[in-house]
Amino acid sequence: MRSVVQRVSRARVMIDGEPVGTIGPGLVVLLGIHTDDSEKEAQRLADKIIHLRIFEDEKGLMNRSLLDVGGEMLIVSQFTLYGDCRKGRRPGYSSAARPEKAEPLYRSFIGMVQQAGIRTATGRFQAMMEVELVNDGPVTLLLDSAGNF
Repeated sequence: MRSVVQRVSRARVMIDGEPVGTIGPGLVVLLGIHTDDSEKEAQRLADKIIHLRIFEDEKGLMNRSLLDVGGEMLIVSQFTLYGDCRKGRRPGYSSAARPEKAEPLYRSFIGMVQQAGIRTATGRFQAMMEVELVNDGPVTLLLDSAGNF
């Protein structure tokens, strides 16, 4: 699994001009699922993101996690995170899991975050979405279960 994690003061997902997911302070997670991913990777990534100490404490140091600050998470499926741009000018997506595999893992990831007690909002799987966010910091991290954490 691959994710782009952004600390935000607020964010929302719009589909056809209508909001489908909105959060206040917390994290936006763009989530890409690889062809080889399983529940194991979903659990590792969910745990990692939930416990990342990227929120400031009273001294202004990034020592608090999403759980510590009571933040929310907006999770958006993003197959293009597995776009391969090494050849030509059109990205290839053969490493991205097919929808029939990706959607259950996406839903599972959401459930894992919710089980940790975090309020979640989501986009809609395979929909054309507009994601609006106010990046706080800015703080943006890339996580990849193939070796980044």
